[in-house]
Amino acid sequence: MTEAASPVRAPDPVDWATARTVARIVAGRDPLVTSYLGASLDADFGALTVMAEELVAEHTGLHAPGHVRAVVLDRREWVDSNLASMRNLLDPLMQRFGEQMAHNPFAPIGRRIAATEMGALLGYLAQRVLGQYDLLVPDDRGEAVYYVGANVLGLEKRFAFRPRDFRLWIAIHEVTHRAQFVGVPWMRGYFMSLVQQVFQLVDPDPRTLTRAVSNAVEAIRRGQNPLDEGGLVSLIASPEQRGVLGQVQSLMSLLEGHGNVVMTDLGARHVAGEERMARVLHQRRQTGGIAQQIQKLLGIEQKMRQYEVGEKFVRGVIEIGGERAIDHAWVGPENLPVLAELDDPSAWLARVQNLHAAGR
Repeated sequence: MTEAASPVRAPDPVDWATARTVARIVAGRDPLVTSYLGASLDADFGALTVMAEELVAEHTGLHAPGHVRAVVLDRREWVDSNLASMRNLLDPLMQRFGEQMAHNPFAPIGRRIAATEMGALLGYLAQRVLGQYDLLVPDDRGEAVYYVGANVLGLEKRFAFRPRDFRLWIAIHEVTHRAQFVGVPWMRGYFMSLVQQVFQLVDPDPRTLTRAVSNAVEAIRRGQNPLDEGGLVSLIASPEQRGVLGQVQSLMSLLEGHGNVVMTDLGARHVAGEERMARVLHQRRQTGGIAQQIQKLLGIEQKMRQYEVGEKFVRGVIEIGGERAIDHAWVGPENLPVLAELDDPSAWLARVQNLHAAGR
């Protein structure tokens, strides 16, 4: 009796090898890392990340077990790491689109176009990212915080930041994200469930893009910029998807805002020159011209606003309820703020306090 042949998987709708090539070209070389200036990066970030974890745990009450690894990467290594994470995360979605496109004669062209766009985005981000907590794919050596050495060194040199202080300041922000996802036991699972919900709701029918274009035209007729609320993803999203995307957006606003508040408060106590560093990074986010339009197209600008909206919300909660009032958010998913509450911290605080009083 012969075994049944395994079904042949259709090619992914993204040519990952092309995406990697494009991303590495756009990211560019980073010669600073191989100079004498880069010699201290590994040792500094190794020690300062542990120090930052201790400061964050004491300040927030969020205790993540163990220690995270500090890994200094060049831009191309960061591209490779994020492509691996992206492929893992998107695999269920890629299978659905691949099956839909399997008999499309234009699929090979579409794969290369998608790869070029994805590669350009990753390469662009590789030039800007300073640090990143690797939430998606912990490897067999455990969790990691990545630091892109060239970008860190570039800002230190350009603005004459003291290396130890600037590196500690970056480490505080990244390990705060680890504390949120690991120190809050349900957070990682909840976040991943939201991501999977979005993927399950995505319609692989090519006609979806046609409907997105129609939505964009209608928005323009109303005098709106169709890319203002989250980039291309928002155009393709159905009403049901937008509900889930709203949950993702409000959660990320909370986490990014909380990370910024912790970074600012601990920086004021432990980092010399924190105020100037904060001003520089704020100005760095406020790009204009063609760069701003690219960010808007890709939805990056929406992420930038998350920092501001979330930080204003967390500050409002602390001002009304005290330093630990934000701890209500870590009790369970039902306590997370919805989008409307991000502009009304008093309403959120009243709701979660009522939930607590009712014993829920």
